Amino acid sequence: MKIIALHIYGYGQLADVKIDNLAEFQVFFGENEAGKSTIMAFIHGILFGFPTKQQAELRYEPKHHTKYGGNIRIFHDEMGYASIERVKGKAAGDVKVVLDNGTIGGEELLKELLGNLDKNLFQAVFSFNLHGLQNIHQMKGEDIGKFLFSAGTLGTDQLAKTEIWLQKELDSRFKPSGKKPVLNEKLQALHELKSELNKAAAKNKEYEELVTIRENLEQEIKQVNGILGDLQHKKEKLNEWIRIEAIVKQEKKVMKELEDLGEMQSFPARGIERLEKLTELLPPYRAQLSSLQERMKQIRHELETIDPNDSFLEAEPELLSLIDQVPIYEQLKLEKQQCETKFRELEDKLLEIRDKLHFSLSEEEIVKMNTNIHMKQQVELVAQKTKKLIEVKEELENQYQEEKEALEDLEQKIQQLENLCLPKQERILLEEQLAEGKDKQSIENELKHTREKMEFYQIAIEQQKKAAGRQKQQYILFAVILLGLTMYGVYTKQWLLTVLGVVAMVVMAVFLVQSSKSAKERNVDQQLKVLQEKEQQLIERLKAAKYFDFQKIEEQLLRDQERQEQLKLLGFQLEQQQEQFEKVIAKFEEWELQSSLNKNQLRDLSKELNIPEKMAKDFLLEAFQLIEQLKSIVREKQHLLKRLDEITRQQARIEAGLNSFVQRYLPEKGTSLQQSAYLLRNKLKEEHEKQIKRREKQAKLSELEAEWQQKNQEHEHLQMEYNRLITSANVETVQQFYELGEKSEKQMKLQERLVSLQEQLKYSILSEREREEFLQLQLDRASLSEYNQETQRLRAELKALHEEQAATNYEIQVLEEGGVYSDLLHQFKQRKYEFNQDVKDWAVLAIAQDILMKTIDTYKNVHLPKMLTKAQEFLAFLTNDRYLQIYLNPSGSGFLVESKDGTIFEANELSQATTEQLYVSIRLALVTTLYENYKLPLIIDDSFVNFDAGRTQKVMELLRRLNGNQILFFTCHAHLLPLFSKENILSLEKGTVQIMS
Repeated sequence: MKIIALHIYGYGQLADVKIDNLAEFQVFFGENEAGKSTIMAFIHGILFGFPTKQQAELRYEPKHHTKYGGNIRIFHDEMGYASIERVKGKAAGDVKVVLDNGTIGGEELLKELLGNLDKNLFQAVFSFNLHGLQNIHQMKGEDIGKFLFSAGTLGTDQLAKTEIWLQKELDSRFKPSGKKPVLNEKLQALHELKSELNKAAAKNKEYEELVTIRENLEQEIKQVNGILGDLQHKKEKLNEWIRIEAIVKQEKKVMKELEDLGEMQSFPARGIERLEKLTELLPPYRAQLSSLQERMKQIRHELETIDPNDSFLEAEPELLSLIDQVPIYEQLKLEKQQCETKFRELEDKLLEIRDKLHFSLSEEEIVKMNTNIHMKQQVELVAQKTKKLIEVKEELENQYQEEKEALEDLEQKIQQLENLCLPKQERILLEEQLAEGKDKQSIENELKHTREKMEFYQIAIEQQKKAAGRQKQQYILFAVILLGLTMYGVYTKQWLLTVLGVVAMVVMAVFLVQSSKSAKERNVDQQLKVLQEKEQQLIERLKAAKYFDFQKIEEQLLRDQERQEQLKLLGFQLEQQQEQFEKVIAKFEEWELQSSLNKNQLRDLSKELNIPEKMAKDFLLEAFQLIEQLKSIVREKQHLLKRLDEITRQQARIEAGLNSFVQRYLPEKGTSLQQSAYLLRNKLKEEHEKQIKRREKQAKLSELEAEWQQKNQEHEHLQMEYNRLITSANVETVQQFYELGEKSEKQMKLQERLVSLQEQLKYSILSEREREEFLQLQLDRASLSEYNQETQRLRAELKALHEEQAATNYEIQVLEEGGVYSDLLHQFKQRKYEFNQDVKDWAVLAIAQDILMKTIDTYKNVHLPKMLTKAQEFLAFLTNDRYLQIYLNPSGSGFLVESKDGTIFEANELSQATTEQLYVSIRLALVTTLYENYKLPLIIDDSFVNFDAGRTQKVMELLRRLNGNQILFFTCHAHLLPLFSKENILSLEKGTVQIMS
């Protein structure tokens, strides 16, 4: 199948694009967004249906056009030329296939043309893009071979993906030596559960033995607990002594130092520290009090000079409202001027329209006139009807004149043609003369034919005579040879040779005499005589025939026949023309009726709109529009009058308000409105500043007074505290206070230390007597280590006994309840059933994998050898015979490649470029072998951009060698264009197509 032309109605950004005369090797060149992908998607969409909204593919529905779809013109090897059209309709579009032989069909006929290939298989085999090569770039080395094998089977990597998925699913369920797969885990659990089930059956006989063991264990545990308790008590006391030993010794030392100091008189707590702090604080307080008094005096003086106008400030909201309206006053003034100007313009325009309409109605009557939608519609309809009737009349008059002229012309032609035709009697006479002329012509033809025969026979006689002469010469030559032979026999006395020569000469002489004139020659002579007699008879008959100019007679009859035919045709045309003429007259009658009705409607509307009937006839719609404008102008004029009155009132109110404030608070009088507003705003600002300053000064004064009061109280308090501290120590001087303080501080520290130590010993488990005993015994950590070792041994023994006791109790409980065995049996059967179900799922996947592998083996043994042979040929050509052979990998589903020197490479060991060449070879071999019966176009989308110049040249040469498949090559790379013929390159530029020159 070959695509000849494309007509894109609307697809993506392309609309109404036609591409004709596509070549066997057609190149589509265009930059990005020029429409290459759109054209490829268009071909797929027309042949296999538009993508549905549920699919991930782009639908390419036009954004700026309503048409969606297009037409493809193809040539099929068996069915000939066909057109395939698909447009928007059901999910995949509505398709129509039309063959040139007249056959029309839909999807079924299209499938027949495409060999029942679906879209996925077509794209996998015949749609060749960069995706496959990019897959090779992104794959790990061990996956490249599998990918190439899958590409050679289906055209895509789907086979490799399916094989990997099946193996992954099988491995996730079971591995012979695995532990984590589901079946492995469940099988291990079944084995463990089976073992527990066997043990449970044996334990039913052990109950009595277990009871005895439990009693013995309880007795042993009790004994060990008693020993462990005593040992733990001793260890706790020893641990406690080790913890408090240093504290006890410190306590003894502090008590000895207090005893040496003796009794002390009372001293204030932290007396020295308090005295030093008071001495530092008192001078700064005195300085601060003096500074605060000076600042308060200055602020009181400043307050006396500030006096804001409170009544003016209370009127601030009213004043600000008036000031804010000053700009509005200016706007109103400007608006008033504009309204007055507009008013004068409306008056002028009103007068102008009145003059046009010759109106004498008042403005109130104009406003009341009916110009609603219904009236407007009636006016438009009547105006259109009037205009149309005028046009129809002009057209009918033209038609009447044309039809009348045509009718008269036909009648004149018929009259002229009737005058030229032959009379009936004359025509009969000419026909009789022509009949006689045909007899004479037949005699002449027969005479000519007879003479041609005579000439032929004469030529035959001459040829026979020449042949007889040549034969005679041959006989004479042969006779001479025989005579010489006879004479030679006489001379040499070879009598047998002499006799043979004589006999041969006699036979030859007899034959020569008998064949001197054959029967054939005699027959020819006889036929020639008969023809000569017939010629004489025909000449005599021809002389007896009358002479007429038969050619002229025949021409006259022929011309007369043509005129008769023309006369019939003109008669038929005359009948049609008369019918047309009558139709025009009927249309005139109909037009007069319509014109009368329209005239009545026009008269009614002119009365209702108060316009002259003549004006209504010629300018009804224009008059109505002027009336609408008139009403609009009158209404606008009334609105302007209301607005002017409102502006005047607003201006008066603003002026009165501001003038009242000027009279009360400003010394300046007679200023403009704007200047008054400016002065009032400045005065308001000044009064606000005075008010703010007064508040700030008052607040500051209050703060300073409060601060002075606080500082004074603090100073008095500190002085009293200082005096009380000296008095409380019962000393007279500060020096005595310091000496007593040092001694008191030392005693206090020792007492605090003693209290702290006694507090630490307060919660000890050792009594004072036990502490004295431990102090005298001098026990150390070695004894504690012995206690710990013995404790650990006893605890380990106790733990083992408890574990044995717990196990024994559990076994006894299980045996007493009697349900362990049945529960284990039920659990075992349930898990066995689940395991069998998982095994079935695993078996389904294993069978699928086996079927897939058998299919692959069948493909390897039956179809693949043919494909590999062709792929080897392509690869050798692309690599300049560097790689010659392609083999199946015996250890997997990949390929091995043999180089020229005999080295075997796996696919992942080849260079990136060579791997891509191998992929290209396999894909093209797939098209030309396994799918060789499907002569469908091969679509290639910039698949070789990663090749260097040499490799690109080679792959293009290989594509040109392919026969049977049309190639549509799409590219955006200009450096590839020199590889193709210019007439085969179509340049795409934003929806346009042109052949490159």
